Amino acid sequence: MIEVHELTKAFDGIRAVDHVNVTIKENTVFGLIGTNGAGKSTALRLIAGVLKPDSGAVAVDGMPSYDNVEAKKRLFFIADEPYFFANANAVTMEKYYSGIYEGFDRKGFYKYLESFDLDKTRKINTYSKGMKKQLAFLLGICARTKYLLCDETLDGLDPVMRQGVKSIFAKEMAERGLTPVAASHNLRELEDICDHVGLLHRGGVLLSKDLEDMKCHIQKVQCVFRTPEDERRAFAGMEVLKKEQRGSLCTYTVRDTREETERRLAAAHPVFYEVLPLSLEEIFISETEVVGYDIKKLLLG
Repeated sequence: MIEVHELTKAFDGIRAVDHVNVTIKENTVFGLIGTNGAGKSTALRLIAGVLKPDSGAVAVDGMPSYDNVEAKKRLFFIADEPYFFANANAVTMEKYYSGIYEGFDRKGFYKYLESFDLDKTRKINTYSKGMKKQLAFLLGICARTKYLLCDETLDGLDPVMRQGVKSIFAKEMAERGLTPVAASHNLRELEDICDHVGLLHRGGVLLSKDLEDMKCHIQKVQCVFRTPEDERRAFAGMEVLKKEQRGSLCTYTVRDTREETERRLAAAHPVFYEVLPLSLEEIFISETEVVGYDIKKLLLG
């Protein structure tokens, strides 16, 4: 487990990370969402022990990550713009990381290179941005660390490669308990792989929740009632997060379980009602609007 407590880091008087508190459980995919400049990259570098916090602490399985070899053996950090040695090829980087990570899977690495159609002898500086991202990801996977910290790893990949990366996440989690931590400015990129999502805004965590719990306790309902009194009775006692109306059709977003929502609606005998699935973006919009933020202005679609 990774525990982040009151983590703060400033550059030239500007706080990039401001009293961040998050807990990342093992064998889950934690998504860190936020606009460019929200502090995602700095937060990941602090967790990885690349940067020293001004205050607060990061504990990786109970050990501080900064200046701690044992903790760093459990982490692999993939930067938004991965660094490779000048004139290096994939073989050069494999030999380097094999010397750092004792459990590096050399056989698996070269097998993955073939699957991703990456030439192991070609100089990396001739790779495209997407190819460099793929190589960095494969190095991180094959290092076989417990935690993999990914900064915009899916950015720059085509849809096929994105699906390939997500499939590898699932495979490694199932086989050896990998815990990926993925930062992105795009909710849609992480929606189908994350178990827990934290929303970072202006250096602080605005929201951090388990996705399954969020999905189970927020419902979107389309309904038509015979009278306004029936409508009021149906939603009395429920926490209404949002209401939209077009003619007689009402769309409500409420905080409750699906079962309880359906029970209340059925008891009011509406002309029509349907409980609809919510996307991750809709859930976050509802949650953040309640606390006075408009996520549509915070995140890039």
